[in-house]
Amino acid sequence: MTQKMSDDKIAPVEGVPESVLEEYGQEYFESYNYADRPLGKYSMYWFARRYYAALVRRYAPSGGGKLLELGCGLGHLIGLLQDDFECVGIDLAAYSIEQTRQNAPKATTMMMSADDLSAFGDGEFSVVVGLHLVEHLPDPADTIRQVNRILRDGGLWLFVTPNPGYSLRRFKDPKTDAIGKDPTHINVQPPKQWRVWCEAANFKMLRHFGDGLWDVPYLPYIPAKIQFALFGGPALFQVMTRTAWTPLTFGVNQIGIARKLGPVKGSAA
Repeated sequence: MTQKMSDDKIAPVEGVPESVLEEYGQEYFESYNYADRPLGKYSMYWFARRYYAALVRRYAPSGGGKLLELGCGLGHLIGLLQDDFECVGIDLAAYSIEQTRQNAPKATTMMMSADDLSAFGDGEFSVVVGLHLVEHLPDPADTIRQVNRILRDGGLWLFVTPNPGYSLRRFKDPKTDAIGKDPTHINVQPPKQWRVWCEAANFKMLRHFGDGLWDVPYLPYIPAKIQFALFGGPALFQVMTRTAWTPLTFGVNQIGIARKLGPVKGSAA
């Protein structure tokens, strides 16, 4: 499911239905949480990408090396990391590849699915990142096993995905909140399941924590801005201090930071 990229043309991904490719076009990135940027450039999205880049730099193996972002979206994360690593970004969407080329000009882009990482060699990467990616996959456990294969021993696997059981979700409509309103979220799983899949793929979870209660409003009558300051303030402090301490129950999303211990047990070394 891989297409090599020319400088002036983006080829469709073979074997992926056209309906799926259309789902992740420009309209997708102008909808859902990508559109929720009331502060313009300096929004939660802007701060979050810098926070994730800081986490990568902190937990990545020494010496740099190659970094792969699964589902590179608009390319802003690898744009921040392209001077620290030899970055590769993959995505199904032609629009994403176009945007990544603009926002991360030093990175290599490949239009391909995260379902099949066979294009990459064993131990090729020092870091693999999946921001809001795994919940879109039909078989996340298989992709995590493939991530193990393409990572060097001691390599970093960092992922962010919705947390369906966070504490204040009971005050939201699960069909229209930040998690439920995106129909492409086909594998929203609780933290325990992601830990099981990562550990089965021979990863050690270094950190597993929440990103804050930012999907306001949760309560009636109280203005959303006040609720954001009340419920989202601790998350902002976490981002600004580049720490990782928010309990999972206080995160709309869960952030996982894992280290590869060795090959998947039972697989060839």
